[in-house]
Amino acid sequence: MSYHYSKRSTERLGTCHRDLQTIFREVIKYVDVSIICGHREEDAQNKAYAEGNSNRHWPNSKHNSFPSLAVDVVPYPVDWNDMNRFYELHGVIVVIAEQMRIPIIWGGHWQNLIDLPHYELVRDL
Repeated sequence: MSYHYSKRSTERLGTCHRDLQTIFREVIKYVDVSIICGHREEDAQNKAYAEGNSNRHWPNSKHNSFPSLAVDVVPYPVDWNDMNRFYELHGVIVVIAEQMRIPIIWGGHWQNLIDLPHYELVRDL
């Protein structure tokens, strides 16, 4: 089966660092996913923080740099209650990133805010 990104996902991925673009252009070959966030402007970051979807204020999230050092990715079609799909997706993403020798961090491993869609490059802001 062949998958492809929607126009919106392609635009969002285009706001991300080229290493994230490289990883997720490969991921889409194996798993149907949607990019829900790449770069995040100040208003969107403050809203994410206020709603408990981020633990960082503007401009301290890796989503706030341009290009973004973080991306939020979900299995398609989206079912926020099916946690197993997020863990399965993580298995694919981590293998691809390791094969490409691009170190990433997954928000699913965090202690203070479990953020299953979140992947970021291991880089300082």
